Amino acid sequence: MSGSREAILAALRAARPPPSPLPEAGPGIRYPDPAAQFAEAVAAAGGACLRVPDLAAASAALAGLRCFEDARRVASLVPGVGAPNVDLASIPTPHGLEGIDVAILPGEIAVAENGAVWIEGDRLGPHRAILVLPQHLVVVVPASGLVHEMHQAYQRIRFDPPRFGLFLAGPSKTADIEQVLVVGAHGARSTTVLLVG
Repeated sequence: MSGSREAILAALRAARPPPSPLPEAGPGIRYPDPAAQFAEAVAAAGGACLRVPDLAAASAALAGLRCFEDARRVASLVPGVGAPNVDLASIPTPHGLEGIDVAILPGEIAVAENGAVWIEGDRLGPHRAILVLPQHLVVVVPASGLVHEMHQAYQRIRFDPPRFGLFLAGPSKTADIEQVLVVGAHGARSTTVLLVG
């Protein structure tokens, strides 16, 4: 048996193509209007994007959202945005997050290429579950955090010291069962991004 194995491996080594140098990394994707591209990509992921000039306008924009109008329990981790009536710091376990209708979270980086928003885990308060338990998410991102593509986003992310963070793109969705798309199965039913500035 070992003779056959060696013959096969020798044949594979002999047929190996010559090494070639890696291509030079180019400038990547550049959009003429990255904010418009970002809004389009967020919509393609099932979310919504609203541009606002400042945090006061962000609060006003929230008041016009259907999910916010109907919300009974609202949590906000963005000072000055929304009208929170849930203090996340006072909730001892993630089980206490049940029944939160809207969570307003801070984002750091907005990626025009795919509509993803980088969220630092350190800014989520005591419970990471705030990302998946509320019915609706509102993510507030500064326009200064807007980048064209994922390569630029990765250059901005720092993991020193190592910590939790993630890219969020649109509401929860799955098509595992009979290839039928279901929104909100494993998390938020809607995601709205407020691009501030």
